[in-house]
Amino acid sequence: MAKPSAAAIDAAKKIKLLLLDVDGVLTNGKLYYGNQGEELKAFDIQDGLGIKLLQKQGIQVGIITGRSSALVQRRADELGIAPVVQGREDKLTALNELLENMDITMDEIAFIGDDFPDLAVIRRVGLGITPANGTAPLAAAALWQTNRSGGDGAVREAVEMILEAQGKWQNVLAAYQ
Repeated sequence: MAKPSAAAIDAAKKIKLLLLDVDGVLTNGKLYYGNQGEELKAFDIQDGLGIKLLQKQGIQVGIITGRSSALVQRRADELGIAPVVQGREDKLTALNELLENMDITMDEIAFIGDDFPDLAVIRRVGLGITPANGTAPLAAAALWQTNRSGGDGAVREAVEMILEAQGKWQNVLAAYQ
């Protein structure tokens, strides 16, 4: 298992906001369509708990995704994720617009993305992360690549790394003992 570099751990210590892509990060990246034309997505339950744990430790979680889906908004609502920006292929512009109304700097942001539309954000934020299934250019640009794939615990792995780097992981564990 690849461990995060010292640079990734140092960057994680500053994180106040974790931003997520959806397809290929919160999901496995596959699109499922039903006979009536409905779109289906599968979300990992451990990722969801990880998001809630991160929020309980005072770290905000948001979404920036190129596609638009009612399912994404539903999952975000279930987990208390905000902001949620959908239908934005130019994710760096979307991020810059978000920052106009937030008291957060780029080095206080972690972003998890898996493919070309995520590359500019990965390069700009303090902690760029790609899941195991991220494309080679993202793996090269990210400070860290998770061992787990999108839709299969990559977000949870990133959450645990951030909380460990900030010395908050033991607080999380203590709540369940």
